[in-house]
Amino acid sequence: MHSRRNFIGKVATGLAGTLAGSNVLGANDRIRLGIIGPGDRGTQIMREALNCANVEFVGVADIYTKRLENAKALVPQAKTYLDYRYLLDDRSIDAVLIATPQHLHCEHFVASLEAGKHVYQEKTMAFTVEHAKRMRAAYQRASGRTVQIGHQSCSSGQVADAVTFLNAGHMGKITAIHAHMYRNTPHGKPQWSRPVYPDMTPENIVWKSFLGDAPAAPFDANRYVNWRFFWDYSGGNVYENMCHQVAFWYKVLGLKIPKAVNMVGGIYLWKDGREVPDTMNVAMEHGEEILFTWDSGFGNNQLGASEDVLGTDGTIAKGQQIRYQPQKVNYPEGAEILGATRTAINAHMQNFLDSIRSGKEPNCPFDVGFRVSIACRMAVESYRQRRAVHWDAAREEIV
Repeated sequence: MHSRRNFIGKVATGLAGTLAGSNVLGANDRIRLGIIGPGDRGTQIMREALNCANVEFVGVADIYTKRLENAKALVPQAKTYLDYRYLLDDRSIDAVLIATPQHLHCEHFVASLEAGKHVYQEKTMAFTVEHAKRMRAAYQRASGRTVQIGHQSCSSGQVADAVTFLNAGHMGKITAIHAHMYRNTPHGKPQWSRPVYPDMTPENIVWKSFLGDAPAAPFDANRYVNWRFFWDYSGGNVYENMCHQVAFWYKVLGLKIPKAVNMVGGIYLWKDGREVPDTMNVAMEHGEEILFTWDSGFGNNQLGASEDVLGTDGTIAKGQQIRYQPQKVNYPEGAEILGATRTAINAHMQNFLDSIRSGKEPNCPFDVGFRVSIACRMAVESYRQRRAVHWDAAREEIV
């Protein structure tokens, strides 16, 4: 086990020999990657990137020494940093993957773009409306930089199938989207709960960096490792799962930020100190005259995860597969159509890398991430304020 001091001592070495690099890449150029936050999700997207051709990791940053050690085992050649700013100083790094807790996304995203990097930003893109605006300003300043938001379903073959169904003209007037996501875990094993290990101490975790601009708090290993439980760092299941289902249809249908959102629910199951609800229902009213509803719970997985787009002449049902089903009352000659477009496991990461090389817009561009972030924040604000909230489009504020 290396201590925090051991890693700090290596910073100077990590900075030595940085190379001036260009962000203009050819179609076959090798892309040099860094990652901020190689935890469970970060390690997963690292593996996805490593399964793409012609890439290498040259830098890894995290505030917990154990995660740096684990990442070093995966990419032995990469330099490790406790302070992500040293990683960004390496001009040879073309692109940065960001997989940190949600309240830190804005800080790391803005800094990465300002350092001239392309960015793969894990979901949900922005934690608050203020963060979303700051991220947008940084993106607008970063001319020529590719930004991919980590809503992987936007690179799914189901996108092409859904667009085909819609373009066929057999949906009629779409008035509603109903989505849900349900899970279950064995008794005594709460959803998301992670163990606190003995080495999770102030010696091995840079607590101040974890807090970022969140409220000051004394060191707490449980808040660090189970950050998803706490409003200071997390948007709960809205930010973890609703965001993905919303992102798919925001991309396919081009839906704008909701006019109004109402969320109800509570902590009905896991009384383990978490602040975010385990059972919830969200209703989003859109200016396109579409009501998007989403419900979720952690106490039964019978319903699983799915979305149904409801039109007067047909339904698009999306789960493990996607299919079009006619409404015989208005389209009696219609027939069911099953989607067939396949998707590679690492399609979203490959699309990010391809977009860097080609300069084309990625499958989940900044604008989709921005709209999804605001919708998610509206849901959280509604729940916490116990009232419906509205979007003031002119002032870009939740009211």
